[in-house]
Amino acid sequence: MPRDTSVAVSGTGDSVRVGVGGRKGDIETTVKYKAKDSIRFEIQNRIADLYRESSINYGDMSLDAARITIDYSKNIITAEGQADSTGRVQGRPYFKNGAEAYQAGRIAYNIKTKRGRITDAVTQQGEGYVHAEVVKKNELNEIFGRNGRYTTCNLEHPHFYINATKMKVIPGQKVVTGPFNLSIGDIPTPLGFLFGYFPTPGKTRASGLIFPTFGQAADRGFFLRNGGFYWAANEYIGVRVTGDIYSGALEQWGGFNVTTELSYRKRYAYDGRLGFDYAERPSQPLLRSDAVNTNPNTITRFTPRTFWLNWSHTPVARPGGGRFSANVRTGNPEYNFQNSLNERNYLTPAFNSTISYAKQIRNSPVNYNITASQDLNTQTGTINATLPDVSVGVARQYLYELLGLSSQGKWYEQLAAAYTFTGQSRFSNTEAARTLTNGVPLLGGTTTGRTLPISLNNLSPLLRNNQLSLNHRFDIALGSYPVLKHLNFTPSVSYGESWYLKRLDYTYVEAARAVRIDTLRGFNRVYNASAGASLQTNIYGTIVRKGTRKIQAIRHRLSPSLNYSYSPDFTKNENLYDLNVLPAELIDPTTGKVYLNRDFSRFQGFGGNIPSGIEVNQISFAVQNQIEMKVRNSNDTTGTEPFKKVSLIDGLDFSSGYNFADTLHMRQGLAGSLRTQVAQKLNVIVSSAFSFYQRDTLGRDINKYLWQQANPRLARLNNASVNLTYQFDSSQKRRQPANAAPLAPNNNPALGSPVPIDPYADYVDFTIPWTLSASANAFYQSPGPVPRGQPMPRAWSAVSLNLNGQLKLTDKMRVGYSTGYDFISKQVSFTSLDFYRDLHCWQISGNWWPFGQRQGFNVTIGAKSSLLQDLKLNRNRTFLNR
Repeated sequence: MPRDTSVAVSGTGDSVRVGVGGRKGDIETTVKYKAKDSIRFEIQNRIADLYRESSINYGDMSLDAARITIDYSKNIITAEGQADSTGRVQGRPYFKNGAEAYQAGRIAYNIKTKRGRITDAVTQQGEGYVHAEVVKKNELNEIFGRNGRYTTCNLEHPHFYINATKMKVIPGQKVVTGPFNLSIGDIPTPLGFLFGYFPTPGKTRASGLIFPTFGQAADRGFFLRNGGFYWAANEYIGVRVTGDIYSGALEQWGGFNVTTELSYRKRYAYDGRLGFDYAERPSQPLLRSDAVNTNPNTITRFTPRTFWLNWSHTPVARPGGGRFSANVRTGNPEYNFQNSLNERNYLTPAFNSTISYAKQIRNSPVNYNITASQDLNTQTGTINATLPDVSVGVARQYLYELLGLSSQGKWYEQLAAAYTFTGQSRFSNTEAARTLTNGVPLLGGTTTGRTLPISLNNLSPLLRNNQLSLNHRFDIALGSYPVLKHLNFTPSVSYGESWYLKRLDYTYVEAARAVRIDTLRGFNRVYNASAGASLQTNIYGTIVRKGTRKIQAIRHRLSPSLNYSYSPDFTKNENLYDLNVLPAELIDPTTGKVYLNRDFSRFQGFGGNIPSGIEVNQISFAVQNQIEMKVRNSNDTTGTEPFKKVSLIDGLDFSSGYNFADTLHMRQGLAGSLRTQVAQKLNVIVSSAFSFYQRDTLGRDINKYLWQQANPRLARLNNASVNLTYQFDSSQKRRQPANAAPLAPNNNPALGSPVPIDPYADYVDFTIPWTLSASANAFYQSPGPVPRGQPMPRAWSAVSLNLNGQLKLTDKMRVGYSTGYDFISKQVSFTSLDFYRDLHCWQISGNWWPFGQRQGFNVTIGAKSSLLQDLKLNRNRTFLNR
């Protein structure tokens, strides 16, 4: 009986299971190949030739070339390009094995041993490219090159390269060479070493050394700057530690600087950066004259040891979760002036730091926030800190919901209340000046405050300056109701309390005709209550122009509002004011000022819900105006948006008030402001304040209106400010003509050399993009009456002009500028000019500071790749070495 043909004679099993039980021959998987022209087979020699745009795919290996030959008997694939009629080689082999890719002149690859020989090879390793005359690849995917060149320039013929006879490449890890030298523009230079080591981590970060730069400083001697180590702990954490060391000058130790920076990130949770700088240097005076301090005779002494802390932590918002965030910039006030090369840090007069945690309790109207904040003034050295600042709030709760009633559209359903609690503990290193705001003489004379250094020796006065307040606030909403169909009436009531653990006590000393201030410890409660109501509406006026005109309509929106506010008189409350200080009214014999007992607040400067004291029974009004027009949209060609809105006046507002409880009923005066935009480029903001009362010889308002004087007038301009901001960007998106030449291909060795389409394309476009941001500020203050014989004070106290922007001369070159001028002091503010030139794989950047303490320049030419960031040439003259 014949055997079943589906079973092999050798007993290897069913023919449909070939390849499942084991490998058959040297070819492990299917070889897929194709060619655009033809495929020629030599059956006897087991050779296949592929012509024109040929490609092969074998496992994770792929090969593209003009001609490919497959020798199945030797398991070798050979690929090469072909010359066209002009002699230019087309279809050079492009070999890819996993993540590695090679551009070559000729490739021979053994698919069994996974070894190969590549001539005229180009392969990318990380940020760099490896060129070699001959490359051999082993089964470990390691590359051995002869007459190799390593560069970060992505051209087929690079602008610069590191030339070495022998080279070994471990993909994704490193490139190691023998003796090498640097060539720039095919010109060998004597720069080189006995061996070369270049890490190529690819997409992953790698640890490594950071090489310092060498230079000389006028006050610190020779230095090595910004040298250290970067440690990539993992893909989420990186640590950078660098330092500077100075040889010293004038027989003094030059000092050092250490910078530590930690960057961290947790996906979908948070990311942040923490940096700490510490600098130590000899104490030397420095003449300071710049935009921050315009007095050229001011001498600021250096602090020998300074530090600076930066911390930014940004969370990813998640519903129902807490949010912890931090933005900290603090340290010694002198640090940035002595050490920082950052212009913004150097010019910033104050830094704010905040650390907070906020959370909305799920399924609850309660939310809370815990914050620690600090304000640092670098000019005065003042540090004000709030630690902690706790806030707990209850969102608005409606009365009918609390009573379990259902909504029926009744008026009382609008009644609601909200509650907020805040607790603050404020510290300051500045002792308060021994003076009173009312000008009453103090026992021992009036002294100014002083700034205390932050140290353990000053811990006692720092704690004594602590101000603790616990504040409660209730906001009661009484609803909003229509009146006469077009008016909206909204009443409101608020109540607040503040709790303190100390208060001020005053004692009048008759013999000295002065007041002594004492601080008493204990629990103190202060409350404040107010009520009010508002009536407001909107009035519209429209002018419609029919037809095909450019302007279709003009609309004016007028929003008048009438507000009433009331708060009782707290001046007779002994918990707020010390009413038994003066035996009678005290009159200053020089000014004639009358001092009253109600001038002595027990909580002066404590913050919180401290009432103003005097009764407020005031009616105020405000009028807001907005004018806009509808014009035909000339840019619309589809008809979807034939019209667009253009604002003529964003806001023209006026406000004033009348206080029945004040002897000067219209003390508030008249306030006006104008906001508009011209041609969507020029922003104009004008604000002013007017007074209706006459003034005495000391410049104080008296209870006589201006229209009651000999030369009557309605109001007097007290102060005004003007702010003009102009922004322009000429780099509009240019449309490419229909007959424009095609763009050149990317300069990538894997794609071959680009064909020059138009060698003068960069020179025929005379449009030079530029940006300009200009701001002008002016402030006017009425000088008031001037005693005879004294000079008239300056009315315009501030007039300045600031300019900044950039000029793009070509696609490769940019020039930036920042400057300003103060017309009052007649001085140029901090000025900076910078330029940048892109040299493909190199770049030139520079800064020039022509004026002030930081005048100087800095020019650097170097490789663009971060891998070769130490391959650079720097020349500078800064405030450190001028």
